[in-house]
Amino acid sequence: MVRFLLSLTFVSSLVSCSDSSENATTVFFGGEIVNPTSDYVVLYHNDSYVDSVKLDDKNHFSFQLDNIEDGLYHFDHSPELQYVYLSKGDSLLARLNTVEFDESLVYSGKGSEINNFLIEIFLKNESEEELMKDYYTLDPEDFSKKIDSLHSNKVALLQELNADEQFHPKALAMAEASIDYNTYISKEKYPFYHKKKTGEETIHDLEDEFYSYRKNIQFNNKDLTYFRPYFDFMKWHFGNMAYMTCLEDCSTDKKPVVDRLHFNKHKLNLVDSMVKQTELRDILFRNVAMDYLLREHTPSEEATVFIEKFKSLSSNPEHKEEIELLYNGIKNLQPNTTLPNIMVKNFNGEEVSLKKLANHEENTVFYFWTADQKTHFKNVNKHILSLKGKYPNYNFIGINVRTNSAQWKQLMDEYKMDKSKQFFGENFKELQMAMIIDGLNKCVIAKDTVVVDGFANLYTSL
Repeated sequence: MVRFLLSLTFVSSLVSCSDSSENATTVFFGGEIVNPTSDYVVLYHNDSYVDSVKLDDKNHFSFQLDNIEDGLYHFDHSPELQYVYLSKGDSLLARLNTVEFDESLVYSGKGSEINNFLIEIFLKNESEEELMKDYYTLDPEDFSKKIDSLHSNKVALLQELNADEQFHPKALAMAEASIDYNTYISKEKYPFYHKKKTGEETIHDLEDEFYSYRKNIQFNNKDLTYFRPYFDFMKWHFGNMAYMTCLEDCSTDKKPVVDRLHFNKHKLNLVDSMVKQTELRDILFRNVAMDYLLREHTPSEEATVFIEKFKSLSSNPEHKEEIELLYNGIKNLQPNTTLPNIMVKNFNGEEVSLKKLANHEENTVFYFWTADQKTHFKNVNKHILSLKGKYPNYNFIGINVRTNSAQWKQLMDEYKMDKSKQFFGENFKELQMAMIIDGLNKCVIAKDTVVVDGFANLYTSL
């Protein structure tokens, strides 16, 4: 409850700007960012840009929004982002410190109750991740009791906060979803994590009661489509359903068909049959196609047929183009192909091509890092030093992604990195599709501009 007792103090000019009593349709959203990592705060609704504002000389920001739709938004202060729930007439102030972005985020003013609750539940779910690792070893009944208890505690907190029914019904539904769908995710994960943790040879038999919550699932809730717990649940749910369907209909001796294409076809068909809301359908179709292509790196006639199936189901032209680009990127990173002609920037801001950087007789290893993942950044620096000792004739090239240029340069100075071996990937989307960056341990090995291994792992391939 500590977070709900915290209050914010801002200079009078910021507070005065937040008075929206003259116009009940106006929303004010502002605040202060301590230790900013960017000059801007960008606001989005679902996946659509709404507005952006620049921090002032005191690191304050403010949005004045007219006639916006009530609901879930998110604000981006690169490289971090977090949800904010906005309703007409809100006068909301936020304060955070980027050193601990989520942990320090506190809201005050009209509209603060729902937002403080959402961030509280977010942090509770994060803190429970370690508990869950132990819970997955339990039998189904004991597991259910444990997570039902955690769920009940959160529901009690919400009921306490909403004792005088101050939450608008739509906001209350969002708060309930933040509790419910995180719990449902744990249930969907259970059979697979239990098998892995216990070493059981087959999936544990589960009574129908274990999945009783499924009768409460809303498959077509437009308000929740871009809410992370809801979407993550959908991914796990359809993965679980596809596996169990295949286990029952397609397998022998209770062993599923070990074929990624076969499995993802099941997922496409399940989404098609169970989800009618267009946006949710499309982003789930996209997720299935991305998941398949990023795990199956070899072009084939079957993969082409799968992509055509995806395109016939999806109604989103941008998603279709994205999947085409991804598949082309995979084809272009096969052994003995020429490196993509992508440009990155050196420390002086000059553009240089990947081909030029790999124009050596020895192998060149392209690896990737971001300021957003500090632990990974520190670990990868140490690992590269050890690899250089092991492979003295290799050329190791670091490419920074999803970091602003100033922060990238600051980190290079702070960690005394070799500037001649570090480059800035300004256009992340282009670089991601060309080099198929599906994780920060991914690396690409090339020799004299020719791909040796386009899908190598920095920790296991060298």
